[in-house]
Amino acid sequence: MASAADARALAQTRVRWELLANLVRKDLKVKYKNSALGFAWSLANPLLYLAVFSIVFSGFLLRGGVPSFAVYLMSGLLVWNFFATATMGATGAVTGSANLVKKVRFPRIVLPLASVGFAGVHFVLQLAVLFVVLVPLHPAAFGAQLWLALPTLAVAVAFTIGMSLLASSLNVRFRDVEHLLEVALLAWFWLTPIVYPIALVKERLGELFWVYMANPMAAVVAAMQRAIYADAAPIGKDGVPVPVLADGGYAFYLRWLGVAGAVSLVLIGVGLFTFRRLEADFAEEL
Repeated sequence: MASAADARALAQTRVRWELLANLVRKDLKVKYKNSALGFAWSLANPLLYLAVFSIVFSGFLLRGGVPSFAVYLMSGLLVWNFFATATMGATGAVTGSANLVKKVRFPRIVLPLASVGFAGVHFVLQLAVLFVVLVPLHPAAFGAQLWLALPTLAVAVAFTIGMSLLASSLNVRFRDVEHLLEVALLAWFWLTPIVYPIALVKERLGELFWVYMANPMAAVVAAMQRAIYADAAPIGKDGVPVPVLADGGYAFYLRWLGVAGAVSLVLIGVGLFTFRRLEADFAEEL
């Protein structure tokens, strides 16, 4: 009996994974359907970001500020874009598949997870393009500190899954969630050290800096910057070190990634509970 039950559970798990993979493939095909460049847009995006933001911020707003600003920017921007794209996509994943949800019985949880997978594919490809650009532009990125990217990405994925599950289920019951989240993400972006040096925030906030770092995405972005940008205080144009990162070691980032990881696990638990609790009413609500 136990072996038969295990076989059924294994078969159900395999079906869920196949369904998830098919939904991610479908989203990728729809995204670039009838596009001249097609999937190449996913690879071109980081290069366009690199050019536009480095001109705007490094050339006009932060002139003489952060050395190699484009590298600093992209270190945090790509992981932020993964989080924001996945969360916003997942928020409308169930409501956007109303016909499917009403007519077909399947594990609805794969809908928000497919949005995370879709954003994840783009993120991996764009990160690969960034690393290719960094070979001549910023070889310091390939130092020993790059290992820090692994726990950083694990926390980023966990936090994104938690947010996606919670937002997607709540948006079925409360349709304003999608609009509120869009505004919240805009404010959240500026509360995360992407376009300004986190060292400046640390200096200004002093003992209250922990409040800023309690934002899980601040911990994720700061750790990714340490992994890729690498130098906490690079030499500026005048030959003087410029404080950019929050810390030059690893303990600071691992500590805050630990906090963000704990928050992410709690959020996944809350998201799963909320999704399971509201899932039975999805067809009726839609």
